[in-house]
Amino acid sequence: MKLLWAVSALLLGCWRANASTAPTIVADPLEVSNQTSAVLSCNLTESSLPIKGSHWLHDGKLIKDSKSAAAYTVLHLDKITHSSGGKYECVFLTDPEVKQTIEVKTLPHVAASKHSEHGNENSKVVMACVSHGYPLPTDWNWFKEEDGSQTPIINGTSDKYEIKSTPNKTTLTVNDLSIENDIGHYVCSGTNELGTTSDKIYLRVRSRLAALWPFLGIVAEVIILVTIIFIYEKRRKPDEVTDDDDSGAAPLKSNSTENHKDKNVRQRNSN
Repeated sequence: MKLLWAVSALLLGCWRANASTAPTIVADPLEVSNQTSAVLSCNLTESSLPIKGSHWLHDGKLIKDSKSAAAYTVLHLDKITHSSGGKYECVFLTDPEVKQTIEVKTLPHVAASKHSEHGNENSKVVMACVSHGYPLPTDWNWFKEEDGSQTPIINGTSDKYEIKSTPNKTTLTVNDLSIENDIGHYVCSGTNELGTTSDKIYLRVRSRLAALWPFLGIVAEVIILVTIIFIYEKRRKPDEVTDDDDSGAAPLKSNSTENHKDKNVRQRNSN
């Protein structure tokens, strides 16, 4: 029993010794929200562990030229955009490795996959919007612009519309397209904890006969070409007949001249 208590006391003493020398990272700031620039810093304190160096990660990827050999490291974000948002980690190469996370949050960057879509009458069309940045939208909404105002499109209220959304993408399917009712601007908006941004898509609806227009154009070109050839041939035939008559009369004139010469020769001989 005494031996068991001695072992327990020894383990407790070792744990307290390790706890007292555990490294601490002081990060400043712990979060950046909707700012245009920032300076991130990390300071490794209360550590007896040897430091081989440090570096910064952005969403798990090493940031170029961020390596350092000191226990204090700084990262400058001179221009924060949607692509700059995410999780930044300062990593100190001790044994074991220690790190601290700093979140850089931005408004969602919502963009339409295509700003112009088209579909055929009575068919369906799918419009899509994507989002980048951190954090991603927690809520997506679709609207149709009518007379200067935006009318919300509610998913599941009818068979006309179908909305599917994930954190980084949303799609709107419009069924049974109508030229009279469905042409116009559609707005997709994404919202995260910092606010809302949106983008527009213009939908065009073509007539059911639109697919026949290329074929009808080819038929019209063929008809016009045949008509031109027919008119050309019809005007060309009288000229050919005249040329044939002229070529036939020439030999007759030549024979008459030769007969006249023979007659003159006979007259000289008789004299």
